[in-house]
Amino acid sequence: MDQLSDLVSFIAKALVDDPDAVEVEAIEGDKTIILELTVGDGDLGKVIGKDGRTARAMRTLLSATCAKQSRRAVLEILE
Repeated sequence: MDQLSDLVSFIAKALVDDPDAVEVEAIEGDKTIILELTVGDGDLGKVIGKDGRTARAMRTLLSATCAKQSRRAVLEILE
């Protein structure tokens, strides 16, 4: 689970202007992990991307990483 949090954190910090404001909180269930991503005030659009493409790409990488462990991951981007 720490690897998934680190992956999301690494990608988000590379995208934003204020990498110190990036926080990832993991909530683990039986077969599902919910990752809540919080960024700084002006960086929300950079993480979501145009038409949500960047967020969709992050979710695709996350689900591909979880497929090996036969688990499911959900990425929630919080304001």
